Amino acid sequence: MALVLRGHHLLCVHGFKGMGYSPEFVEKMSEVVMDIRNENKDFPIKIVADLDDTCKSCPNNGISKCVASENSNDHVLTMDRKVIEQLGLKDGETYPKSVLVSLTAAKVRPDDLDVICAGCSWLSYGVCKEGIADLRQMCQSSMETY
Repeated sequence: MALVLRGHHLLCVHGFKGMGYSPEFVEKMSEVVMDIRNENKDFPIKIVADLDDTCKSCPNNGISKCVASENSNDHVLTMDRKVIEQLGLKDGETYPKSVLVSLTAAKVRPDDLDVICAGCSWLSYGVCKEGIADLRQMCQSSMETY
């Protein structure tokens, strides 16, 4: 069964440092992050502009949308769609994790987050840009060894 992941969470996982909305959310996101960062593990991920498997553990999870604030659902949907577009993906489609990681490394630069993630409260911490930079460097190093 495929992991269901929001478009913007494809970027969050690379910079995740254990911060989150609640202990339950941090625990769930940590599990997802460990699986995605595990180079020896590949599995299907369904990409959506919608609530995902990590949202189920978030205290801001409404029945059908993010309810952190009045405009939060529109904001996260916009980020989801921007990521899906930037990576050339289709909402609701399933892809191998390895393909998604490679696409992210190839098509997202740290400074792209200023546009993709504009208004995100986590952006100011710098961990997301750092995570994308590390991912790009790791993937580039892997390609040089072949």
